[in-house]
Amino acid sequence: MMIIGPEAEEKLDWIALSDAIEAGHHMPRASIDDTFLYRGDDTLLSRAAWIDGLGQLVKTATIFPGNAELGKPVIHGGVCLFSDKDGTLEAIVDFHLLTKWKTAGDSLLAARKLARPDSRRILLVGAGNVAHSLRQAYAAAFPGAEFTIWNRSLAKAAAFAAKYPGMAVARDLEEAVAGADIIGSGTMTTKPILQGKWLKPGQHLDLIGAYRPDMREADTDCLRRSRVFVDSRATTIGHIGELKIPIEDGVFFESDVVAEFYDHDLFRRQSEAEITLCKNGGGAHLDLMVARYILDAVRGESAGARG
Repeated sequence: MMIIGPEAEEKLDWIALSDAIEAGHHMPRASIDDTFLYRGDDTLLSRAAWIDGLGQLVKTATIFPGNAELGKPVIHGGVCLFSDKDGTLEAIVDFHLLTKWKTAGDSLLAARKLARPDSRRILLVGAGNVAHSLRQAYAAAFPGAEFTIWNRSLAKAAAFAAKYPGMAVARDLEEAVAGADIIGSGTMTTKPILQGKWLKPGQHLDLIGAYRPDMREADTDCLRRSRVFVDSRATTIGHIGELKIPIEDGVFFESDVVAEFYDHDLFRRQSEAEITLCKNGGGAHLDLMVARYILDAVRGESAGARG
C-alpha cells in the first residue's frame, strides 16, 4: 500500500491528466454512489466509485464554511484507492492533492472540447483555491492566454493576481465577463452572480463552485443562452442547484443538457459563435480516474498496471 502526499505534484501534468480522464470515460461506465449529510451550512460528503478495469475508490469530505472566519481550511477529507484485482487497499491519496487535480482537470477537459481553440482571454471568478488550480490548468491548454481575476473582495483579488505576473484585476464583473473568451467560476455563492445577458457569442462558461441543491453561480438566462453540458448527469442534474432549481421551476429541462463526458460524439463545440456552458459537478468516478493517474505517475507508468 502506498501513501501519496503533496510531493507527488511534481510528477503530474495537466494535459496528461485530462487525457487520462477522457480515457477513463472510454472504459465501462462507472458505478457510483454519493451520500450527503448536513448540519446547517456544514456538509459531510462521501463518494464511492467502481470502474471495471480501473479499481474502486472512496472519498469522504467535510465542508465547514465557517472555518474561513477562524483561519482554518474549509474542506478536509480522505481518499482510499482499492485494487481492481483483489480489492486490497492500494493507495491512500492526499485529499487536497486529488481534489485540486480532479476539479481543475475536469474543467480543463471540458474547455479543451468546448472552448474555442483560439481563446486568449480567460476570466477567473472567485479567488479561492479553485481559481489557483484553474489558472494552472487553463494555462497548460491555452498558452499565451491573458488572465483576469474578479472577486467580491478587491483586496483578495489583488493578492491573487500578485502571484501571477501580468494578471489583471477586474473591478466590474459584467465588463469582465463581456471581455472574456473563457469564464471559470468557482465561488461559494448560493445566489447567481453571473447573468446570461452579459454573455457574448463564442464564449465558454465553466461553472465549478456550486455543489449543493441550494447553490447557483449562474442565472437561468445563462442556461437558456448556452448549449449546456455536464461532466456527469448522475452527479449534477438532480443534486446541484445550478440545474436542479431551474428544472423544478419548469424553465429548464433535463433534456436540454446536450451531453456528458460519456457522450463522446456529442461533447463538442458545433460553431464559433455558440455559447457553451459546462457544469463541473465532480463525482467519485472522476476521483477514481484521477487517483489512478496520480498513482501511475508516481510509479512512473504511463498507462499503469492495474492493481
